[in-house]
Amino acid sequence: MNIEIGRGKSARRAYGIDEIALVPGQRTLDPSLADTKWQIGGIDREIPIIASAMDGVVDVRMAILLSELGAMGVLNLEGIQTRYADPQPILERIASVGNHEFVSLMQQLYAEPIKPELIELRIKEIKAGGGIAAVSGTPAAASKYGQAVAKSGADIFFVQATVVSTAFLSPESIASLDLTQFCQEMPIPVILGNCVTYEVAMNLMKTGAAGILVGIGPGAACTSRG
Repeated sequence: MNIEIGRGKSARRAYGIDEIALVPGQRTLDPSLADTKWQIGGIDREIPIIASAMDGVVDVRMAILLSELGAMGVLNLEGIQTRYADPQPILERIASVGNHEFVSLMQQLYAEPIKPELIELRIKEIKAGGGIAAVSGTPAAASKYGQAVAKSGADIFFVQATVVSTAFLSPESIASLDLTQFCQEMPIPVILGNCVTYEVAMNLMKTGAAGILVGIGPGAACTSRG
């Protein structure tokens, strides 16, 4: 259904996962026959769950625990974990602050620069604990830290932004990331996202990515959705 939004402009109604009901098929299955195993980028998992690359969701310990349980946790390479050597006190400050002070605190905390040595350290900590080192960064971070991430022993790289496409327009002074070249040059599997249309999904698949992320943001916590 098209919705008029201005002079000669219209938008198509889109739906989120929480708006869609899954209808049972004609056949049912005994639980003993169900198999939840899956594979992505040559990595086998028991449970089809990928924990969001958010500071409030995945840290080194959680990434290791999810790996042990058969799922996967993705560490945000541009968050608290790679800006502070000891992220725990920082997370406690975030958890204790009120709604009115939250924005200013986050601006202050994220003004701290990302430290490449902490990226390497977090990846090695996950690997040392027996976990799958799945990490996430924006296209800009992928361009800057991609090769270092691979050399540090990461298993899979998620290139994520609110929306990712192969046709990104940027100022002449800023070189945009060539997703096809990046996927070909990275020695580890690359996941690209997010996308919401068939055309963009197909274009991302053609880059050689091991997988794509469909939808916008991590769910109800996403500011873009609001």
